[in-house]
Amino acid sequence: MIEFNQESRDGVVVLTVKGRLDAVAAPELRPTIDQLVADKQKWVVFDLHELQMIDSSGVGAIVSLFKRLRMIGGDVKIACLTGQPKEIFRLLRLDRAFDIYDALDTAIAKLKK
Repeated sequence: MIEFNQESRDGVVVLTVKGRLDAVAAPELRPTIDQLVADKQKWVVFDLHELQMIDSSGVGAIVSLFKRLRMIGGDVKIACLTGQPKEIFRLLRLDRAFDIYDALDTAIAKLKK
């Protein structure tokens, strides 16, 4: 099961993902991504402190938003990555593509600069 919560903090969209972001759940994230892009929300932080597991489909959904926001001058930051998701990001070398922060407030502050 997956749950997405979205809130705005100081002009930055914080998208909290809870559960497993896998081939079953990733398509559920796509409408949220489409809406963020349609609304021209350029600054997004993924808060992943409650993400239990991610697979290639989940990674693909995050990368998709990253690419789309970069095309309109925006950016994505990752916050609170732990456990299996952190290991997947490291193995895929996504820790080199994304700015990853231990604290949500730090990620938000970096987007506001």
